[in-house]
Amino acid sequence: MVHMPTVNSAATPDRESGMEHLQAYRAAGGGKHRANKQFGTSVLNRRLLTATAVLFAAAFANTKASAQSGPFAPMAGTWSGGGTVILDDGSTERIRCRAKYAPIGPTMEMSLTCASDAYKFNLAASVRSEGSAISGSWSEASRNISGSLLGRGGGGNFEVVVSAAGFNANLALKTSGNKQTVTMRADSQFRGANIALSK
Repeated sequence: MVHMPTVNSAATPDRESGMEHLQAYRAAGGGKHRANKQFGTSVLNRRLLTATAVLFAAAFANTKASAQSGPFAPMAGTWSGGGTVILDDGSTERIRCRAKYAPIGPTMEMSLTCASDAYKFNLAASVRSEGSAISGSWSEASRNISGSLLGRGGGGNFEVVVSAAGFNANLALKTSGNKQTVTMRADSQFRGANIALSK
């Protein structure tokens, strides 16, 4: 009788080595898939952040473009300078002034503050342009008066009449580049002012 050699059911060293390589390959493959997933998520997040930044930039650009267009655009910003004020008795005083203009399309919020050692006024106004016609409201804080304004102009150059109970004044603003002149002539409170501003 011929006896066949029995085969040990336990894995041979070569088989064990093959199994280890297969397990290592699968482990490496799983890690690669996880890494690819993480990489894809990271790329997606960066793209979302980029898209959000572009949208914010576009919105800001549109807002800025709206502010810089329209009849009040040349006036936008903060201006400073000085001039003289003519008082009721005909005397004059040197004044220092600061103006702020915040235009948005056909509308604008503005303030003009001027002061000397003995005199001060603080004018604020909200105005709107319809074609070449200007209308709005104004107030003067130190004297607690307010009223309406009407006038005409465009491109940073305006002539308006400001009115309130017992008070009327003509106000002219002329803007050229970074220079501006403000001229006021009144029938009471004070006679007028001549102001030169720059920014």
